[in-house]
Amino acid sequence: MTKALILTDEHLDRGAAKTSHGLLRHSEKYEIVGVIDSKFAGKTTDQVVPRCRKVNIYPDLKSALKENEAETLIVGVATIGGYLPDNFREHMKEAIKNGLDIISGLHHYLSEDDEFVELAEKHDVALNDIRKSPPLDELHYFKNRKEDIDALTVPFLGTDSSVGKRTALLEVYEAMKDRGKKVEWIATGQTGLLQGSEYGIPLDSIKGDYMVGELEHQIWKAWKDKKPDYILIEGQGSISHPAYVCGSRAILAASQPDGVVLQHAPARKYRHYQSENIQWPMPDLKDEIHLIRSYSEADVIAITINPEDLTEEEKKRYALKYEQRFNIPATDALENPEKIAERIEIQKDL
Repeated sequence: MTKALILTDEHLDRGAAKTSHGLLRHSEKYEIVGVIDSKFAGKTTDQVVPRCRKVNIYPDLKSALKENEAETLIVGVATIGGYLPDNFREHMKEAIKNGLDIISGLHHYLSEDDEFVELAEKHDVALNDIRKSPPLDELHYFKNRKEDIDALTVPFLGTDSSVGKRTALLEVYEAMKDRGKKVEWIATGQTGLLQGSEYGIPLDSIKGDYMVGELEHQIWKAWKDKKPDYILIEGQGSISHPAYVCGSRAILAASQPDGVVLQHAPARKYRHYQSENIQWPMPDLKDEIHLIRSYSEADVIAITINPEDLTEEEKKRYALKYEQRFNIPATDALENPEKIAERIEIQKDL
């Protein structure tokens, strides 16, 4: 695996750092050797990010390179709107001067930033923008290929953005592999692609006419190449989120799901969004389930719980409450992914 440093300067404890959080929990492509964040320098990542692997945090690139070899610097944030934080530029320029390739999943394309391009050419390093759409002539229209796919398709959706959909999916994915099941997963965002997903697209960078077709193509390609029995699809945003409805709608249309797993943060009062002046209350699970059913004719077959701001006892009470209310399994996927894996396997026999 490629040895990499993650840049999160002053962002590691924020929702925008979900890219770094994901890489610190699951990475098939990069060996993460350090994190650059001046706010938390001297600590380790497990002291800042719950339930992740332990990596040292450094104030700057120079300090990180004193203790580690690295080939790549990963921009470890997924900011709302995909902008590049101003305080990242100097760190990135320093990395380029030290011969590190830069990889970013932002809408601010490094390959179109004159300062970075000039510096990268001078120091012979690569600038990789993984959130770019394929060229127009390589995009795919929707072809209604569900009938050609003999695999159970299960999207992991959520009641909010940055609520842990991909993390829950990956825990269940690993549990299903451990159980000997033939399973693949499809990334729909930059973090999943960085984590090493073999199939996927940066959904929010695809032109509207092709969003459903491009994702359908990736699902079909995973089926054609690997012939899995199960295909898990990463969710985006929430079907009821006023700012992020498009991704979930496209995912439901492309996957034509056989069942949906729904991630929810019971203690979260307001939806995740960039503006403190705009506060949308979190939806009731019943309403979200109704919307998913209305859009896709698919049932929510399990609920996964994000335990932020919950005690262990509160988390258990919510899981029991949801199981009794909806008559489906509910659990923290990082704690008991086998419970969700079993429910997905049962769905294939129904």
